[in-house]
Amino acid sequence: MAAAALQGDLCFRSDPGMAGRIENRSRKRQVLSFFLYLCVSLGPCEAIRYSVPEEKKSGSLVANIVKDLKLDTGKLSSRSARLISKSSKRYFELNTSSGDVIIKEKIDREDLCGQRDPCFLQFEIVLENPLQLYKAEVQIDDVNDNNPKFSTNEFLLKMPEQIPINTRFPLERAQDSDVGTNGIQSYAISSNEHFSLDVLSRGDGSKYAELVLEKQLDREEQAQLMLILTAADGGLPQRTGTARIRVNVLDNNDNFPQFSQSVYKVQLMENSPRDTLVTKVEASDLDQGSNAEITYSFGQVPDRVLKLFQLNPFTGEITVLGIIDFEDAAMYEVEIQATDGGGLSAHCKVLVEIEDMNDNAPEVTLTSLTSTIPEDSSPETVVALFSVSDRDSGDNGRTLCSIQENVPFALKSTLKDYYELVTQKPLDREKVPEYNITITATDRGTPRLTSVRIIRVQLSDINDNPPVFNESSYVMYLKENNPPGLLIGTVRAADLDTEQNAKVTYSALPGNIGDLPFSSSISINSENGNVYALQSLDYEQRRDFQVTVRAADGGSPPLSSEVIVRVVIIDENDNAPFILYPLQNSSSPANDLVPRSAEAGYLVTKVVAVDGDSGQNSWLSYQLLKATDPSLFAVGLQTGEVKTSRPVTSPDSVKQKLVVLVRDNGEPARSTTSTLNVLLVDGFSDAYMQLLDVPQEEEQQDTLTLYLVISLSFISFLFLFFVVTIVAIRLYKTRQCRDRYVSSSRNFYSDRNFPTNPAETSGTGTLPESYCYEVCLTTGSGTSEFKFLRPLVPSLPVDPIAAGESILDSQINSQLKGEKGSVREGRVSVSEDSIPRSSGEGCIVNKMIEINENCGQNGWLSYQ
Repeated sequence: MAAAALQGDLCFRSDPGMAGRIENRSRKRQVLSFFLYLCVSLGPCEAIRYSVPEEKKSGSLVANIVKDLKLDTGKLSSRSARLISKSSKRYFELNTSSGDVIIKEKIDREDLCGQRDPCFLQFEIVLENPLQLYKAEVQIDDVNDNNPKFSTNEFLLKMPEQIPINTRFPLERAQDSDVGTNGIQSYAISSNEHFSLDVLSRGDGSKYAELVLEKQLDREEQAQLMLILTAADGGLPQRTGTARIRVNVLDNNDNFPQFSQSVYKVQLMENSPRDTLVTKVEASDLDQGSNAEITYSFGQVPDRVLKLFQLNPFTGEITVLGIIDFEDAAMYEVEIQATDGGGLSAHCKVLVEIEDMNDNAPEVTLTSLTSTIPEDSSPETVVALFSVSDRDSGDNGRTLCSIQENVPFALKSTLKDYYELVTQKPLDREKVPEYNITITATDRGTPRLTSVRIIRVQLSDINDNPPVFNESSYVMYLKENNPPGLLIGTVRAADLDTEQNAKVTYSALPGNIGDLPFSSSISINSENGNVYALQSLDYEQRRDFQVTVRAADGGSPPLSSEVIVRVVIIDENDNAPFILYPLQNSSSPANDLVPRSAEAGYLVTKVVAVDGDSGQNSWLSYQLLKATDPSLFAVGLQTGEVKTSRPVTSPDSVKQKLVVLVRDNGEPARSTTSTLNVLLVDGFSDAYMQLLDVPQEEEQQDTLTLYLVISLSFISFLFLFFVVTIVAIRLYKTRQCRDRYVSSSRNFYSDRNFPTNPAETSGTGTLPESYCYEVCLTTGSGTSEFKFLRPLVPSLPVDPIAAGESILDSQINSQLKGEKGSVREGRVSVSEDSIPRSSGEGCIVNKMIEINENCGQNGWLSYQ
């Protein structure tokens, strides 16, 4: 009942203190709320602090960061808000919809922090776009959920009788996992007449009790005492723990052991190996015999001390038993008890200060990482956010952070121990597509410890490179007369970008080939750059042309480059030689006169031919293909000149037919033929021609020739009459020229066998002194030239007066006429002619015509 009454008294007396503790807790919360209000209202502070009691259920609300950070609820999701815990377990999670921070896992403060007070859990709120980081701390408030406990249910104390009053006997402390006011606050002992209890505080604030002798013991009166020791915490509701104290009264032992020092202070390096000597305590006893034999033991020490240190009971040496870690505790307080053989004991304290050793390398914790950034990122773009921490203290815990020098990135310090990895220089994916950035964190301890973290940053492509052709210009060759759809060549362009930005398409810029657009002749494959000819091309019409090809990529906006493609058309031998002279007209075959007195090498005529091809395809060679008498004539291989190869003899036929072959030098060679009719005559008069004895077959051919000549002469007369009429109207003042032209109607040949025109008796020949012609030519006609060698003289006589003009005039007009009836363009020159010795006065040798390109009065010409 006494014990129950004592407990009730203790509870009653603790009520006022309990009310004070409740008031203090309320004040703490008010101060914390005020501090939080200042941080939110005045601006960013180092960390936002919250508090939450331990043992709360999962899903319980801790705080709402939207209100504290003054953010819109919708921005949490849009800015990819996330909560990053600093501990190994995630005790909290963020609801981005509401901004609530809730408990994810039930928190036990004793497991988390042990006896450390206050107990904090740290986390960070990270917002993207732009990158912002807010640090937060949650203080875990202790809940009185643990009872005080003693290491054993009963303690045995041996006390000699007649020991002095006020002798103190330290008692073992009770252990309470709770901290602060929920920890051990008081001790009480059951009511008795010999002992009282004195409750004291240690340097760390913990309570311990000493048993104080109030009345001398007498073994003879009472050999054993039983006491109840009660430990009480300050929680609400209050929790207690009890243990029994058995006191055995011994016979006299007059002297207590005495330590040389009441407090031993030593320093011990962390991570010291096992059995390392910490210190040695010594005690002495003035008694003799068994009462002077001293043994050492640990006093009231926590269990963790018993795991780290061991005590030799006979020598008093304290050695290392477990692993000493400065990060777990920087100091240990060890109580040592020395007991003699008589049961008397003395106590001392050993304060072991742990010296920090640089045994923890810095830790790099990645908070945020953008693993892929565009290559056009501006300087100071944040790539990663990370923190560096070191569990050591002092210089051992101070860190330096760096990256390699050959990268366009830099470290920027932000908050304490936080760094941003930012871009420093322009990036180019085409040169370096990705970077492996090595973050090196080094502390300042001895020896220095280093940790390395590698961050891989890839660069995404942007369209910053236009396609580049592999050649500055292209020259492609195409044979003329190509089949449509023929592949001419290929253009190639490469783009240093990737994916869609590197997809190149080809196209031809608008333009013309002559009068036709490129699209009608040339096609370019947009995917592979193949150039095709859509139609057959002719070298003679166009020898080359240029087209501009554009290569554009698929980026946005697209980039492009251009190149000039020159297509050269290669000539093929597709044109046969064309005979310019003599004209190959079946209705009026060419006739050339050769006097029988001609010697070898006499120039009969010259075959003139051209070839529309070029190069060696236009090189022409001439040869005599067929002749009435092949031995009489020869043809110049390169010049086309027809000459006599021997003198003309009497047996030679009057009419000689020559077929001249004109061949080019192409592959395969093309050729054409020209037929020449050569007359071997003794004179150039028609009367003489009529006296020639020609075969019957030749007479039939001459008859047909006569008809053709008459027809041609009539047409020429009409044409000349029309021209003369126009000239007469326009050139009224040139009467002399007109009169001479009218009087020019005379006999073609002058011979004593034929009567002469009376008008010619005063003249010197068959032609007037001058002729006037008006010829209008088309543009570019000055570049052409025609050579009229000699007139074609028929073998049969014709009345020139009846025809109204000379046969020579008719033939000249027929030479001047074009294929479509227009006057032939060019210049007519006079070749070398022969005159028979038998020719009389007034014989026409040849007729020269000069054509002026001008019209009207400016085109009148005169000859002298």
